[in-house]
Amino acid sequence: MSKTIVHLLRHGEVHNPTGILYGRIPGYGLSDLGKRQALTVAEFLADRDITHVVASPLQRAQETAAPIVDSLRLDLATDDRLIEPTNVFEGERVSVGAGSLTSPRHWKHLANPFKPSWGEAYLSIARRMLGAAYRARAAADGHEAVCVSHQLPIWTLRRFLEGKRLWHDPRQRQCSLASLTSLQFDDEELTGISYIEPAGATDPKVTGA
Repeated sequence: MSKTIVHLLRHGEVHNPTGILYGRIPGYGLSDLGKRQALTVAEFLADRDITHVVASPLQRAQETAAPIVDSLRLDLATDDRLIEPTNVFEGERVSVGAGSLTSPRHWKHLANPFKPSWGEAYLSIARRMLGAAYRARAAADGHEAVCVSHQLPIWTLRRFLEGKRLWHDPRQRQCSLASLTSLQFDDEELTGISYIEPAGATDPKVTGA
């Protein structure tokens, strides 16, 4: 029986001085703290049996993966299925009091929070993330893989695998910056899910984190 672990790594903190929801907007890389978080995770994983590292195409995910592939002398693969979901509020401030969510022009996008109506459907996110996880499992068969992604995709996949409803309170997500949600497989069967925060806990309510 082949035992494989796929680590879903959330990227580190992003340099975002204006506090917008950056989503898929290009040019948002790691802050100085985010770079330290990436190094912390690389050090944490240094003695693991990692043979495959793949990341979302977005800059912050690629930069988070860089110290890992450098320390392990691996090539970095990219999988578009690990990307942040689409969101109509990209480029705007959506924190409490910012006004974006109370503007009448946005009400149509808030009609169905269970889907959600403001971006990619939760089920679509779960399915593409599951495909990416199984592709990484196959690439690292018998060893370990790291998939660098984003908070919502990782949390959505975890809820899907745990048989929970996909709509949820974003303030309750257990997916801190630079955290690892690890999937354990026996051959192709998922046998366990674990979670750890090598760089410490962060607030899930922070906009755009």
